[in-house]
Amino acid sequence: MTTDQTLSIPTMLGTYPKTQPLKDGTLASPLAQLDFAPVDTAQKAFKDVVRHEKYDVAELAIITFLQAFEAGKPYVLLPFVMNGNFHHKSIVVRDDATFKASDLAGRKVAMRAYTQTTPTWVRGILTDDYGVSLADVQWLSQEGAHVANYEEPEWVSRLESTLSLEAMLRAGEVDAIIAGGGLSGEAGIRPLIPSPGEAAAAWHARTHAVPINHVVTVKRSLAQDHPEAVREVYRLLCEAREQAQQGKPQAAIDLQPVGFDKLAPALELAIRYAFEQGLITRRYTLEELYGPVLDILG
Repeated sequence: MTTDQTLSIPTMLGTYPKTQPLKDGTLASPLAQLDFAPVDTAQKAFKDVVRHEKYDVAELAIITFLQAFEAGKPYVLLPFVMNGNFHHKSIVVRDDATFKASDLAGRKVAMRAYTQTTPTWVRGILTDDYGVSLADVQWLSQEGAHVANYEEPEWVSRLESTLSLEAMLRAGEVDAIIAGGGLSGEAGIRPLIPSPGEAAAAWHARTHAVPINHVVTVKRSLAQDHPEAVREVYRLLCEAREQAQQGKPQAAIDLQPVGFDKLAPALELAIRYAFEQGLITRRYTLEELYGPVLDILG
């Protein structure tokens, strides 16, 4: 139900079980109407957000958001994770590889984009836990950043091959690839880090962080001019998430944390990794990234 007092909010979110009640109108509010863009896969619209500022509420990868924030784009963070996952399994080699994670110096590691969030988490883990020096590895990317005018560090090169990441790995063109998904599952390749599930559990126990991928952002002007609408958007997101989880067994570790305290460990790590990897030029505080949202939801 909407009224003359309902604020229409241009919105871009991917389609998931937890966004479906919002997209099909099962969950609605008389205060805020989410005017959804016809987008199912959020990353296809990231450039519309960070280059053209088309939406007032938008899903973004955390690294894309950090780069957009540094570029002066008018978005601030909501304490709501759309998805996350552990990435010890995401750096993959051929079965016949004889090197370890600590032996990547001089080797070729390919990924879709250097600025992609999954490789950022993987590189941070490799640096922190396996002593890998970023400048000693040949990082190869297929494409550039969503945020315009970002210049990659000197240790990154653009791939010329037209093969997929997996095909390049199997053909021996690269030593390893970083991929959060999309692999065939066929024999012949394996995670570089042994027992990645156990390694991820130990990492989580030590860091208390979940490698968050996509988050929800809002325009600063929306938060400043219509704080009640931002409060309502957050409530709707949380309620839709609860509906999607009803009746389903809950995992021991929540991969989609919500709330300032629960996001803090992962955000602090993501900021540090992004800074150390040349993705942003300084370590922003959580207060900066949330801006007026802190007062609205605090």
